[in-house]
Amino acid sequence: MSFSFQLLQTDTTGARLGRLTTPHGAIDTPCFMPVGTAATVKGLTQDVLESLGVQILPANPYHVFLRPGHELIRSLGGLHKFMAWPRAILTDSGGYQVFSLADLRKIADDGVTFRSHLDGAEYFLSPETAAEIQIALGADIFMVLDECIETPASRDAAARAAARTFAWARRSREYFSAHGDATRQAQLGIVQGATFDDLRRESADQIVSLDFPGYAIGGLAVGEPHEVTCAMTAEVTARLPNEKPRYLMGVGYPEQLADYISRGIDMMDCVLPTRSARNGLLFTSAGRLNIRNARFAADPLPPDENCACMVCRRYSRAYLRHLVQANEILAAILATHHNVFFYLDLMRRIRAAIASGSFSSFASQLTAQLSSLAE
Repeated sequence: MSFSFQLLQTDTTGARLGRLTTPHGAIDTPCFMPVGTAATVKGLTQDVLESLGVQILPANPYHVFLRPGHELIRSLGGLHKFMAWPRAILTDSGGYQVFSLADLRKIADDGVTFRSHLDGAEYFLSPETAAEIQIALGADIFMVLDECIETPASRDAAARAAARTFAWARRSREYFSAHGDATRQAQLGIVQGATFDDLRRESADQIVSLDFPGYAIGGLAVGEPHEVTCAMTAEVTARLPNEKPRYLMGVGYPEQLADYISRGIDMMDCVLPTRSARNGLLFTSAGRLNIRNARFAADPLPPDENCACMVCRRYSRAYLRHLVQANEILAAILATHHNVFFYLDLMRRIRAAIASGSFSSFASQLTAQLSSLAE
């Protein structure tokens, strides 16, 4: 199977129901992707991820480039074989990780020079090398190199970053046209522009002119208010082709997902369900639950009485709190299992609501319900 996207239904709110086909299987959209940064979702094995219904995993080229290296992974048959994952994989360019190394990198028009956070070794990442690394990894979907900037940012800084992102996207596109295989991989462009609506519109138009098979929105959910994230997302999706998938990078909390979907987003990813789990925070139908809280020490209830996951069917809050307090590995494993299930189940319910024409009322009730906190 090659790469294709079928838009099945559009809700009056702007929410979209679709099906994204890749050489390693199809993905029902809108979808949430649990992050597998270093070719692994921390705390969960691949067979568990399959049983949870994960159809696509994001991995990060920055981390696997530094360790164990993209050429080693290429020699072992690519990222799918290396990590024993038969379903679809998406890779970021690694740009966000490089740009987050404020004291360890230098940005120029030709690319980024940075030092490894592991051993201080110096590397150079250009749009072409970012594409070459991801071609070697063999991800089904991969991102162009873009320039991420801090929030808040000045208009001048945002404009320079958006212009550089466009220039790099053109170079990435040219490199993939010469060296890649569009029947095996899909390269996605990224829209930047910080929190300036006119810059977002201009960036979207420029990236669309390069005719990528799909588009991502980067540089959001990095500290700006949720309302601004939604506004910038809407500015961009209004200018993206209907027949191609849209990916909002790095979002979000459960109560926010329906807001992004109603702005026409098809794909999302975030470390929140896994990172929060490792810190004892569970997402539930009653809001967020901090399992470290002393009041759960003798609580016989499951983490979420409305959840059908394996953890909620079998274990009590008291036991999970005991595991956290005892610093047991199983605490992170069980909490991660629950949180990933919760996100995926939420997306299944959202897709069903779009299909039935009830998304608007469902989203309103869901947002109100999940915005209340359970401590």
